Amino acid sequence: MHHSMIVTSEDSAREALEALLSPLGSTVSLNDIASVRPTLAASPVDVIFVDFDMLTEGGASYSDGFSALCQGQAEVEIVILIQPEGMRRAVDALKAGASDYLTYPVTEAEVQGVLERLDKNLIMTTKQDYLKDQFWNEEALHVVRTDSQVMRDAFAKVRQMAGTRTTVLLTGETGTGKSLIAKLIHSHSTRKDSPFISVHCGAIPDALIESELFGHEKGAFTGAIRRKIGKFGQADGGTIFLDEIGTISQSMQVKLLNVLQERTIQRVGGDADILVDVRIISATNDSLWDLCEQGLFRKDLYYRLNVFPIEIPPLRDRKNDIFSFAEAFINHFNVQLGKSIKGLHPKVLNAFQRYDWPGNVRELENLVERACILEKGDVISAESIPNDILGPSRRCAETTTDISVALGRARQNVVDSFEKEYLSELLRATNGTIKDAAQWAGITPRQLHKLMSRHGLQRRNFRTPSKN
Repeated sequence: MHHSMIVTSEDSAREALEALLSPLGSTVSLNDIASVRPTLAASPVDVIFVDFDMLTEGGASYSDGFSALCQGQAEVEIVILIQPEGMRRAVDALKAGASDYLTYPVTEAEVQGVLERLDKNLIMTTKQDYLKDQFWNEEALHVVRTDSQVMRDAFAKVRQMAGTRTTVLLTGETGTGKSLIAKLIHSHSTRKDSPFISVHCGAIPDALIESELFGHEKGAFTGAIRRKIGKFGQADGGTIFLDEIGTISQSMQVKLLNVLQERTIQRVGGDADILVDVRIISATNDSLWDLCEQGLFRKDLYYRLNVFPIEIPPLRDRKNDIFSFAEAFINHFNVQLGKSIKGLHPKVLNAFQRYDWPGNVRELENLVERACILEKGDVISAESIPNDILGPSRRCAETTTDISVALGRARQNVVDSFEKEYLSELLRATNGTIKDAAQWAGITPRQLHKLMSRHGLQRRNFRTPSKN
């Protein structure tokens, strides 16, 4: 939660909530219910912690109290603060529309539990809205399920234009998954049953690219022993993906511009105009506009290609997805290699979160493949990861065996020390997200909360400050 409001006259509860909520975002505290609506009008919030008696003062019903409290703020979450003897009324309030409740005196563990439930509900609501109408086919679901808002925005654009024949320009660094997005667009278009033809323009010599794209007639040049229809001919009725479009020569740019304008091609050695029904998706890791300014790329072609631009962000700007990417890659390579690796050691996951990933998703995939080959255990350990990913090695503190206590106590001390270090690394790697940390550890969020309480660990200490 980024913006919270506390409405209670209980000083101890207000102070406890302020201490817990302030690190997560802005917090405003009020002593009376009358101040809520004007305060909300000036500064909306995500969640309101409100005293039950204040909510129903004057004999107001639960629903009337909710309506009066947050009129015009339909999406605000309401958490009831109530004395323990009022538990039955709290249940009724939940049925009437409250999101959750807390009993006095307020404790840190209970507040954390409520916040986790609210976060989970928000994620589920967002994902249901994001995946509504069952637009995505089954094969695409593992791709579009992302915790990154920038990628959700990109996928929203894909949804908007997939069903059209609009020309698309995908931009982004090498390895961000532009070819995957191109396939995603095609598989959700009206052309999905027709060919998808991919061409890496940068890998074809200038002397051959015209023949490769448009085809040639028999005898057009030495070695042309038969007619070739070319990539555009193969893609007729479907989609052609022109990767690294910025590498093509000036002469090919002219010919490609004619294709976009006239929807016809001419084979090398031929003079007939051949109609082609092809959707063009192009991609580049360079700025085509900068190339235009340098005189290396035609502006008229740029405008034709840039009808519907979609920028794919680098992995360093969507680190929330590293967890799910790594999990998917491990599952994939387990099948290929006949292994049963369960995941990453928390120190490895933490290192992945710190690393900048210049090679983006492709680099992560290659790294996980290498680690799966090398790993002998059931989790990918630091020994299977290159040192430049792990960063500067940490010197292990020298330890001595304490023989002043009984064996059982000494063993428990070691277990406790390891458990605290493990949880700290895990929470740091998952940015304090209880859901992800519990999933990675193979335990429930409730069990994780108990372990955190035992070791004095607080989620807010592992949160990265928001850039917003």
